[in-house]
Amino acid sequence: MFPPLEASYRRILSGFFRLLRYSDRRQDGVTKSVSGSRRRGGGSGSTDEMRKVMRREKNRIAAQKSRMRQTQKADSLHLESESLEKENAALRKEVKRLTEEAKYLTTVLTNHEAVCTGISHAPTDLLYGTPFHQHINVNVQHYPL
Repeated sequence: MFPPLEASYRRILSGFFRLLRYSDRRQDGVTKSVSGSRRRGGGSGSTDEMRKVMRREKNRIAAQKSRMRQTQKADSLHLESESLEKENAALRKEVKRLTEEAKYLTTVLTNHEAVCTGISHAPTDLLYGTPFHQHINVNVQHYPL
């Protein structure tokens, strides 16, 4: 995942040491930094350069971590999307099966009403679930998923 912290600190330290070597090679009061720019003066130029290198290195590490977090977030969203699509497909399949079962039961009930003489057509029986068809023996087919 993330680079080991030791390696990043090693990189920062090597940048500092590189700056120190270059800043020690002064010619005529001119200090040449790692980036190739020239500065007049003594040690303040090298500390500025060290700060720049340190800031760049921290920024590079922060950008790398940010990209890693962004990639992980995209991966988790992709997995969640796939999971929800599977769940959606399973639910659609169940809805289809239940719709077919409801059609079948409606057909059985319609066919039975034509031959049944003991049907009570009072709406309260339908609303409150009074068992008026106790003699019906229906084989309910469950459709497999």
